[in-house]
Amino acid sequence: MSDFVTSRLAGFHKLPIEERRAQIAQMFRLSPEEMELLSGHGSLQTTLANQMIENAVGTFSLPLGLGLNMMVNGRDYLVPMAVEEPSVVAAVSFAAKIVREAGGFTAEADDSMMIGQVQLARYGDPTEATRKILEHKEQLLALANSFHPSMIRRGGGAKDVEVRLLPAPEGPRGEPLLIVHLLVDTQEAMGANLINTMAEGISPLIEQITGGKVYLRILSNLADRRLARAMCRIPVAQLADFDLPGELIAEGISQASRFAQADPYRAATHNKGVMNGIDAVAIATGQDWRAIEAGAHAFACRDGQYRPLSSWHLEEGHLVGRIELPLALGLVGGPIKIHPGVQVALKLMQAHTVREMSMVFAAVGLAQNFAAVRALGSVGIQKGHMAMHARCVAVTAGARGDWVEKIANELVKVGPIKVEKARELIAALSPDEAAAATGSAG
Repeated sequence: MSDFVTSRLAGFHKLPIEERRAQIAQMFRLSPEEMELLSGHGSLQTTLANQMIENAVGTFSLPLGLGLNMMVNGRDYLVPMAVEEPSVVAAVSFAAKIVREAGGFTAEADDSMMIGQVQLARYGDPTEATRKILEHKEQLLALANSFHPSMIRRGGGAKDVEVRLLPAPEGPRGEPLLIVHLLVDTQEAMGANLINTMAEGISPLIEQITGGKVYLRILSNLADRRLARAMCRIPVAQLADFDLPGELIAEGISQASRFAQADPYRAATHNKGVMNGIDAVAIATGQDWRAIEAGAHAFACRDGQYRPLSSWHLEEGHLVGRIELPLALGLVGGPIKIHPGVQVALKLMQAHTVREMSMVFAAVGLAQNFAAVRALGSVGIQKGHMAMHARCVAVTAGARGDWVEKIANELVKVGPIKVEKARELIAALSPDEAAAATGSAG
């Protein structure tokens, strides 16, 4: 057991990185080997990378940060986030702090029900083909489950069969598309390989039953039977900032939500903000973030128009935020057990089941979105972005150590936030200060 009790680590971002690492090592009782993985040294050896993908030539690193202050259903979480974009980790930590002070997020998640699709053609009469398939449902489920008996012992496996008839697309055949859905409880796995095996395994029997020809047999990444939801409720007065009253900030957030609900051009950017947080946690924890993205965006247009995954409205003196999206996550399989860095990230997160992890992911997405629309509906997004961008510019200009923050702060004050201006600021320092600022002293 670790000593981890709270995600409220005041002043954590002000500490030197080695002090942050030491604090985390103590909190989670990380071994020297785990600390070495956390530093990036040896996290993924090229020999292991070569086993994971084809034509491997090396590995690629991203910054790994911790989203702080996250409280979901009364429990604290430190959230590992692998991301290159400035302000993402800071934004989710800041938003989570505001929500934490209002009681935290509440969240829930469905069971791990996924869909395998089998495409059937040349089946004759669609009504008769549908009847035959559904008559043989139990036989199809038994066959599907025979490929993964251990999943049945754990309470999962294939649970149901559905048939969908889709309008005939343009083309010479003209027959409606007949799609068999195999519903599978994948338990603690994301389930792609499991479902694909089952879908391929039952296809010969579907052909035998119907006399048709099976083509595609594969999972669907629109995991709409596997949704996660999170909600928060913040007193309006608590939102006061930027020398603006809470009522004005809350109204700006509500208006941003209305805009996204009405306009797919805005909704796309709104949802990009949601996924900033979710993707970062997904990458850090070894999830299939492409599948998560695909499912989220497909779900966003389920009613025929692309809409936001989250919403904000005013209710009895509170700003209420809600999010719902499909999250096909896993704690077993894929790179999760292979990648040593992922194992350390999961140890930091301390989510013990896939459903629990899904709730945290949903809360992260809502927090990230809150931070974005809070800025958009008040002072604008660039204020926070430029502060983070200035740090990158200062580093590019040669600043190191504590001088990165000093040069960045001066850039924000005097502008423009350009590498040439940062170099001018460094050049204007005394010789000793310039040497210290660029790490060339001594």
